[in-house]
Amino acid sequence: MSTSAPAPTIADPGPLGLAGFAATTFVLSSFNANLIDASLEAVVLPLALFYGGLVQLLAGMWEFRKGNTFGATAFCSYGAFWLSYAGYAKFVAGGLPADTAHQATGLFLLIWAIFTVYMTVAALRTNGALLAVFVALSATFVVLTVAEFGESSGATKVGGWLGLVTAVLAWYASFAVVTNSTWKRGVLPLFAAADTAQGGPVEGAH
Repeated sequence: MSTSAPAPTIADPGPLGLAGFAATTFVLSSFNANLIDASLEAVVLPLALFYGGLVQLLAGMWEFRKGNTFGATAFCSYGAFWLSYAGYAKFVAGGLPADTAHQATGLFLLIWAIFTVYMTVAALRTNGALLAVFVALSATFVVLTVAEFGESSGATKVGGWLGLVTAVLAWYASFAVVTNSTWKRGVLPLFAAADTAQGGPVEGAH
C-alpha cells in the first residue's frame, strides 16, 4: 500500500512583506510630509534596497510558492518599486535636466498609480485590512503623481500624509496576521468574514 507524502508547507510571508513596505513608506512619507529635514533623505535608500525592496521581493517569491497570485504580484511589484526608486534617486534623478526632471518623476509615479488602482480592485476579494492599505496607497500615488506633474509642494505634502496613513494601515495588517498566527486565534480583526487565526492578509485572491 503506497502513501503519498504530505505537501510541504511554509509560513505566511504576508506579514513580512507588509512590514517591509510599511517601514520604507513611513520613512519616505515623513520627508514628503515635510516632517524631517530634506537633507537627511538619503536614509531612505538603504531601506528601499533591503527592507522595502529585497525583503518584499522575497516575500513575493514565497507567495508564488504558496499559490497566492495576488500576494505574489503585489509583493514582487512593490519590492521592485523600492529597488527601482533607490536606483532612480541615486543614479538617475540628479542627472536629469532641472526644468523637466519633475516630468520623469511624475511618469515614474504614474505607472505605479495605475498598477495600484487595479490591484485595489483585486483587493476587494481579500479582506478589509488589506483593502484599506490599497485604497490609501492608490490615493497616495495619485496625489504624488499630480504633485510632480504640477510641481506642487503642497500636494506633495498631502501625498506624504497619505503615505503615512498607508504605512500605519500596512503595519496594522502585518501586526494582525503575525499576532493571530502566533497566538493561534483571532486576536486582531482583519475585517473579513473568512478571518481565521492563521489567515494571511493577502490570502483569498489566488
